[in-house]
Amino acid sequence: MSVSILEVSSKREIKNFIDFAHDLYADDAYYVPELYLAQKEMFDTKKYPFYEYGEVKNFLAYDGDRIVGRISAISNPRYNQYHSSNVGFFGFFDCINSTEVSTALFEKASTYLKSKGFDQVMGPTNFSTNETAGLLINGFENSPKIMMTYNAPYYEHLVEQYGFKKEMDLYAYYIKSNEASEKYLSLSNKLEERLQSKGISVRNLNPKDWKNEVAKVKKIYNSAWEKNWGFVPFTDAEFKHLADGLKLLVDKDFAYVAEKGDEAVGFSISLPNINEITKNFKKGRLFPFNILKLLLNKKKVNSVRIVASGVVEEFRMKGIEAIFFAKNIAEARKRKLDGGEASWILESNGPMRAAAEKLNGQLYKTYRLYSKPL
Repeated sequence: MSVSILEVSSKREIKNFIDFAHDLYADDAYYVPELYLAQKEMFDTKKYPFYEYGEVKNFLAYDGDRIVGRISAISNPRYNQYHSSNVGFFGFFDCINSTEVSTALFEKASTYLKSKGFDQVMGPTNFSTNETAGLLINGFENSPKIMMTYNAPYYEHLVEQYGFKKEMDLYAYYIKSNEASEKYLSLSNKLEERLQSKGISVRNLNPKDWKNEVAKVKKIYNSAWEKNWGFVPFTDAEFKHLADGLKLLVDKDFAYVAEKGDEAVGFSISLPNINEITKNFKKGRLFPFNILKLLLNKKKVNSVRIVASGVVEEFRMKGIEAIFFAKNIAEARKRKLDGGEASWILESNGPMRAAAEKLNGQLYKTYRLYSKPL
């Protein structure tokens, strides 16, 4: 094999970069293609808000005329400013099962990041921990839920043979509706009554007041997550972009806000697992007919994913997190859904892991972030 690595520059090369993963996993029963329009926007430096402060270089690996791998080298100054670090990132790593190809890709990304002055490389993040992140290292027998990554089992070897070491594991728990602990659910109801007596209430998010609700969620998120490993605050543009993208997906009956008087102190948002629908969208294309399939079937999915949940520090350990979980389970049972995934949860986040486990949630997938000195 003669491997060459070329930087992506043209629109045609961006298309090839996106489609490589679809071609690589064309025969994989568990793979779910990312929606092409969303991926295309991520690589548009004039539209995607990450480029307001970050920089990305994308590379394709070729064996002759055949594409055999891809990788992005990512500069994220907001991460380094927030963590007082000097880290570059890699993302969008996909590769045939070849250490020759993977080594060439990692060498190219590392050389670029070193030229930018970074002394460490970490990943995969696409492009930051506020987006999809982590290499799947177990739980390959299930398709990924909405906004979660997927890769073949051999990736772990390709990454580790280059010298990457574990930095942090991200956990995904699956909670089956009919197996959730009745004792825990009952306790959650009592906790809600107790909190109400203290002026703390939990309500559904109001989609008719979307702008104000989004502002409350952003404030809570940046406050509740500020001490978490790997956290980087959203910019206003990033959060607006995310909120605009999720507006048509959010189901108010799976979205909750906790309030103390008029002050929002916690939130939880679950999304319908539309991957059940998009799994069969060839190369992630919506048009001409898949857009109709998505719109007509999004309320017929059999699972949800708890994508984000947070409680401001002074209101933690009062039972708000447990109430969020319980309300998700109650609504899932009402709709006769199979269950929901809580992800991702940092391996170091003991309280959230305990909450999922008390509900009889099963740790069924692990995603890993790696790092390596440059």
